[in-house]
Amino acid sequence: MYQYSKWLILFIIGLAALAIWAIYPLEEKIHLGLDLKGGMHVILEADTSKLPPEESPRDAVDLGLEIIRNRIDQFGVREPSIARQGDKRIVVDLPGIEDPQRALELIGKTALLEFKLVDEKGDIDKALQGNIPPEDEILYKYENSKKKPYLVKKKALLSGSDIEDAGVEIGQWGEPYIGLDFKPEAAEKFAEITGQHVGERLAIILDNVIQSAPVIRTRIPGGKAQITGTFTMEEANELKIVLKSGALPIPFDIIQNTIVGPSLGKDSIQKGLWSGFIGFFAVVLFMIFYYKKAGLIADAALLLNLLFILGALAGLKATLTLPGIAGIILIIGMSIDANVIIFERIREELREGRAPRSAVDAGYNKALRTILDANITTLIVALILLQFGSGPIRGFATTLSIGILASLFTAIVVTRVIFNLLIAGKPIKKLSI
Repeated sequence: MYQYSKWLILFIIGLAALAIWAIYPLEEKIHLGLDLKGGMHVILEADTSKLPPEESPRDAVDLGLEIIRNRIDQFGVREPSIARQGDKRIVVDLPGIEDPQRALELIGKTALLEFKLVDEKGDIDKALQGNIPPEDEILYKYENSKKKPYLVKKKALLSGSDIEDAGVEIGQWGEPYIGLDFKPEAAEKFAEITGQHVGERLAIILDNVIQSAPVIRTRIPGGKAQITGTFTMEEANELKIVLKSGALPIPFDIIQNTIVGPSLGKDSIQKGLWSGFIGFFAVVLFMIFYYKKAGLIADAALLLNLLFILGALAGLKATLTLPGIAGIILIIGMSIDANVIIFERIREELREGRAPRSAVDAGYNKALRTILDANITTLIVALILLQFGSGPIRGFATTLSIGILASLFTAIVVTRVIFNLLIAGKPIKKLSI
C-alpha cells in the first residue's frame, strides 16, 4: 500500500462519518424548499410615489426588506427566503406556512403608528360635509362592523419610531391589549403632552385607522401607554410583532401571491426521488456491465459523493428545492463522467502493454487535466448563478457547486485510493476494467 493512502483512508472515513452525523436525522437536518414542502410565494412592490423626494427609493426598499425579515422571524417561520428583486421588489418564500392569510397580513401591513389629538372644538358634522379645518383630518374607528368618524389633528405628536418595546397583556376582564413602552426621550415628551392636554382625547392610530381614543385623565409619567380594542389573542400578537419590528418606510403592494399546497410538494418530492433513483440505478448498472470491478469502484465513489452532498447541505443549512434535486441528478452523471475518462485512459495504457499499477498511475495523471478543465468551467457557471440568481436558480446552483467539488474529490481521490488498496502489496497481472 502506498504510504499516503493510509492517511487518505482515515481522512475519507472521517469525512464520511462527519457527513452521516450532519444529516442524522435526515428529516430534521435537510430543509425542504417551498416547491417541496408547500407554502407561500409572495412578490411585493414598493409604492415609491408616497416616498418623500429627499429619500432614496433603494434605501427605503432595503429598510423595508429588513423590517419584513424581522416580522417573519418573530412569526416563527422556519427557513424563510427573503430577497430583493430589482430596485422596487421584494420576494418572500415561506415554506411550510400553516396560515397564509395571517402571514400575508403580517408582511404587507405598513404598521404606521401615530398619536394625534382629537379636535374637541371642531364640528364633525360640518367636517363630514366637506368643511374640514386646514389643520385637521377625518379618520375612522371601526366598532362592531360600523365606522365612527373622528376629527383629529394632522400633526402627529408621537409615532411608532418612539416605541422601545411592545407586548401583549391581559386586562381585568380577560381581554388582550397591547402595552407600549416609550424610549426615554419620548417618555418625557409623552408625559409633557398628557400633562398639557388633560381632559382631551388622544387618538392612537395605526395605518390611518383609530384603534382607541381615550380621554387623558391626568399626566402620565413613566413612558407607558396602551392600545385597547376588540382584539383576539392572535390579532394582539400580530400587532405586537409589527410594532416591535417597526413601520415600513413606504407602502408595499402585493403583486403576486402563490400558495403551494403540501400535496403538490409531496408529489414533487416523489417524482424527483423516482427520477433520481432511476438515473442512479441506470448509471450503477451501466458501470458494472461496462467496466466490471472498476465500475463497482466508481459506484462506491458515487454513493460517497451523494453522502457528501447531503452532508454539506445540512452543514450549510441550505434549503433543498426541486431544481436542487435536478442538480443532484446532474451531478450523478458528471461524477461518473470523470470516472469514465479515467477508466478509458487506463484501458489505453493497458492496451499499450503497461503493467496494471503503471497503467493506473498513468491513467489518472493523463485524465486529471481534462477532468479539472470540464468541472472548473461548470463550477464557474454555477457560482455565477449562485451570485446573481434568486429562488429556484440559487437552489440549483448551490447543489451543483457542492456536487462538483464532491465529485472531483470522489472521482480523483477516493477511487484512486481504492485502486491502490487493490494493487498494492501483491502482483496483479490483469485489471477488471
